[in-house]
Parts: sequence; C-alpha cells; structure tokens
Amino acid sequence: MKKKKLNLRDLNKTSSDNHKRNDGHNQSNLEKLGNFRTYLPAIFSFVMLIAGIAFDYFDAFPFFKGWVRIAWYAVAYIPVGFPVIKEGWESIKDGDFFTEFFLMSIATLGAFAIGEYPEGVAVMLFYAVGELFQNAAVKRAKGNIKALLDVRPNEAMVYRNGDYVSVNPETVQIGEKIQVRVGEKIPLDGKLLSEKASVNTAAITGESKPDTIAKGEKVFAGSINLDGVIEIETTKEFKDSSIARILDMVQNATARKSKTELFIRKFARIYTPIVVFLAVCLTFLPYFFVDGYVFQDWLYRALIFLVISCPCALVISIPLGYFGGLGAASRNGILFKGASFLDAVTQVNTVVMDKTGTVTHGVFKIKNAVVNNGALSEAEMMKYLMAMEEQSTHPIAKAILEYKADGSHYGATNVSEVAGKGLKGMVNGKTVLVGNKALMTSNGIEVPSKTDAIVESIVMVAIDGKFAGYVTIADELKEDAHLAIKQIRDAGISKIIMLSGDKDSITQQVAKELNIDWAKGGLLPEDKLDEVETLKKRPDSKIAFIGDGINDAPVLAISDVGIAMGGLGSDVAIETADVIIQTDQPSKIARAIKIGRSTRRIVWQNIGLAFGVKIIVMILGAMGMATMWEAVFADVGVAFLAILNAIRLQKMKWD
Repeated sequence: MKKKKLNLRDLNKTSSDNHKRNDGHNQSNLEKLGNFRTYLPAIFSFVMLIAGIAFDYFDAFPFFKGWVRIAWYAVAYIPVGFPVIKEGWESIKDGDFFTEFFLMSIATLGAFAIGEYPEGVAVMLFYAVGELFQNAAVKRAKGNIKALLDVRPNEAMVYRNGDYVSVNPETVQIGEKIQVRVGEKIPLDGKLLSEKASVNTAAITGESKPDTIAKGEKVFAGSINLDGVIEIETTKEFKDSSIARILDMVQNATARKSKTELFIRKFARIYTPIVVFLAVCLTFLPYFFVDGYVFQDWLYRALIFLVISCPCALVISIPLGYFGGLGAASRNGILFKGASFLDAVTQVNTVVMDKTGTVTHGVFKIKNAVVNNGALSEAEMMKYLMAMEEQSTHPIAKAILEYKADGSHYGATNVSEVAGKGLKGMVNGKTVLVGNKALMTSNGIEVPSKTDAIVESIVMVAIDGKFAGYVTIADELKEDAHLAIKQIRDAGISKIIMLSGDKDSITQQVAKELNIDWAKGGLLPEDKLDEVETLKKRPDSKIAFIGDGINDAPVLAISDVGIAMGGLGSDVAIETADVIIQTDQPSKIARAIKIGRSTRRIVWQNIGLAFGVKIIVMILGAMGMATMWEAVFADVGVAFLAILNAIRLQKMKWD
C-alpha cells in the first residue's frame, strides 16, 4: 500500500485530514511489517540451520541424534521448502513439469533421502534468499519505472455552479475551467487562461528547468505550478492527457520482451528437461562402467548437478537488466516502447533525421537586417517594415514583429497584398513595398545582386521607389544540435542523413553547418518514405529515423527504430514512434543509443557469468570434486552477482 502524499494545502486542513494522514502513516508501518514477515521464514530457517550445524559440530548434545536430528532439520526446511514444493506441484498440475521449483524440490528432498540434512536445508534456504533478493530487485526496478511517471494528480479544482469544487480528474470534461494552486500538479492538459505561469515539467521531461507559459499556450498534466494561482481551460479528457498516455506506454513497455529475453525463456524450457535427464543418467549409467559403484555417491553428484543447473539466475536477471534500462532511459527523458527497442537501437548504423523540429526549433527568427548604402538606420527601416507586417498573418510577419525597435512605432495605411509577392501600402506618407525580389522587379526597383546568393527566406523593403534594405529570416538551430551530431558520431554511427520538406538550399546549408554526410530538401512525406525505403534495401542497413512525430509518421513507422521528438503533447509521436525524446533535445539520441548498448552489455555479461560458472561447477560436481555446499553458493552467488550487475544500470550516467 502506498503512503499518502501531502501537499502544502494539506497542512491547513481539519482534524479529519490529520486522521487521514495518520492512516497513511499506519499504512506505511503495515507495509514495513509486511516486508518483515516476507523475510521471517528465511530468518527462522537460518537460525535453525546454524543451531543444527552447531549441535552436529560440537557433538556435545547427545539428544541431537536419530529422529530428533531429522525432525530438527525438517522443521528448519519446511518454512522455506514448502512454498517451493507447492509451487512446483502447482506447475506440474498445469502441465509444466520442468521448472526451477521442480529442480530445487528434487535436489533438496534427495539430499534428505541420502541423509545430507544440513545441505538439503541450506540449498533450499539459499535458494529462497536468492528469490527474495531477486523479487526485491525486480520490484524496485518496476517501482522506479512507475515512480518516474506516476505523477497523475488525484484531484482537480473545477469551476461548477459558480464555485471551484474538488473532483476526480477523470470526471472533468473538455472545455471546463480548472484552478491550480502553487505547488500543485496540473491535473489535465489544457490552455492557460491566466496571463502567465511558471511550471516544472521535470516529472514528464526529466528536465528540472522551469518553463514560462504565456496566456493561450498549452499546459500539460503532471507539470507542477510554481508561481501563483492559475486557471486553465481543459482541452483533453484525463484518459487522453499526455501524462496518462505516456505512463500507460511505459508500463506496457515491460511487456514487450526483447529477442534475448524471449530466447532465454524458450531456452530454459528446453534446457531444464535436458538437465533432469542428464542427472538421471549421472545417477544410473556409472553402474555399467565404474568399478565399486555406490548408488548414494552418484545420486549425490546428480543432486549437485540439479542444484547448479537451476536457470533462475538467467530467468530473473535478464528481464531485470531490461527493467533497469527502461527506467534509466525514462529518467533521462527518453521513453522506449519496449525492451525490444533497447536491443534494436544498439544495431543502428545509419541515422536519418528531419530538419524542422528535430535539429531546429521550427520557429522563424530574424537572422540579419541589412540597410542599403546607409540610406537610413536599421531601426528606421525596421519601423517601416514592422508597420507593414502588422497587417499580415504570415509566420514570417510574426518573426519580424518580435524585433525590438526603440522609439515610437509607425502606422501603415492602404495596405494591400500582392499575390505571391508581398505587401504594398503607405507609411508616414511614403509608398512602401515589402516582399520578395519579384515584387521589387515588377515595380522597377533595382535589387543588389548579392541578394541572389542568400539561401534563407528574405524580405526586401523599398521606400518611395528606392531599395531600402532587407532582412533574412531563418529557423534557428537547437542549442544542442552541433553536440547531438558529434555525439551520434562518437557513438559509432557511420552515416548521418538529413531529409527535409524545407527548401533544398536551406537544407543543404543546415547540413553543411552541422557536418551531416548527405542531405536532401523539398521533400513531401511520401518522398521521405521513398528515400528511407531505398536506404533500407542496402545490405546490413539498420536505420533510425528521427522526426517530429507529425508529418514524419509514415517514415517513423517503417524505420528499424523510429525516434520522435515528442515534446509534451505530440499524439502522433506517442502512437507511431518506437522511442520518444520527451525534451525535444536531439542530443538525447546518442544517449538513447548508449543506454541501449549498456543494457545489452549487462544482459550478456549476466548470461556469460551464469553459464560460465554453472558449466564449471556442473563438471566438478559430476567428477565428485564439488559438494552441494559449493553448488548452492555458486548458484545463489551467480544470481546475486547478476542482480547487482543489472541494478548498476539504475545508477549509471551517460553524458
């Protein structure tokens, strides 16, 4: 049971709320008590085993003989042995004979049958302890994944019947107005009605830097309001909010097994009956080939063989490694839709990326303002330009209007649009033309030839029939774009390609600036699809495509690994891509590859460790050179080391 979490508002509530807090505290104590009870059978068996071994060793207790000794070790065995035997019996009833529970039951009961009581108890005790460690580690790994995104608020203050009332977020409808106080989580996706808001999106993106949201902009469920009471109009139901869908995706990711995981599970089902058959052969076949055959000696060797062959270390530590990888990625703002994609990303050798929204912000900005021959100042020219652009709704006009001009603003009159060319109007009694070169030429205005070499979008200005200057408009590179390309190369990716719907000249310029191997612009979504399909036909080609998750959905779907710059609300990204970069930072691409490789490396280390140790001890046991004590310590030790190795993923850093 989860302890109730409190926010600042809870501190001022009534004694009824205090009672609830006490209930939460009591629940926490009950949880701790439950955890202790889980370990109690193993503790009891351990104490009984140590006492029994002491009685045997010191030989100072004459009563510890015969049936008393057998009963003592039987009592020590039952708390840890009975659950395993029961589980084995249930599996047999379900038609699954050869499980690790069956192996451990046969091995330990066999040890009792030949009089090796302490070893029988020890084998089952250490197996039970190993299972407890494994279950605790898996629980922690799953808990870490869930805790990363389990930030769904449990209440929403919604405006109904003239007042704000607290309701379950699932009951809030689209278009209703909600209020969020300082320190509270935003319960649903919506648009901000207040003038501004400062929110912490760390629970969703992994980035702790606060974001400032302006009136009318989107806000997302799971973010924390940092400054003042804000009001929001909901745009999605709770079940469709970005945080609810992302949480569902991450939880379901653990169900999508990797090929390695699926192989090991299938292998264990074949491997276990083979081991049982070999143990039977090891018991009886020596009768025909060995002089002085002693059944009890060879049975003991077979029991050692069974103990060490138990596949539990493999079956548990491998999924635990993938849990660790998924959790580590989520903490870094990277969501893998399944363990299979952790494997797939390690095989990528070609990265294909979109431009707009992937390595650029997708927002126009003034890059340069140039005045012709000093006819007037830059600020003066910009005032004329801004006066005209105030009459336009074009995205380029919005970028121009962000220019900070000192002094009073000019006003434009008689503004008319010249289709496909620009605007014509009057400012301060002067005729002003604003637009492309075609507009200037059609009005007999001479344009400097140097403008022909400009690849960015260009807006020219003419005042009273004379060329006044121009501004260039460009989409800004993301702050970490250069770093992203460098890190992708450092990660061993041999080829980086850019495919964009933007003008080819702009695409080539961006590709050159970022040192990208090959680029092509002016592409429609279907053109991008054709290009990637052509690349996939190359032998040994494994392609990751990175896009914004909207126009690039078809390419994301057919790539070996589709990586979406999902941001905080891209529905198409969540639906289509295999991997989602929540922060929209391209530098996270290389980190995703590194996390996948670290996960795969640890999984294969565990496989090698488990098989290596088991084969050595199995051979030694069959030759009579290892006892059951060594077998159980080798088995439990391997499992424990594999768990510790898998847990390392949750502590690693990838810079």
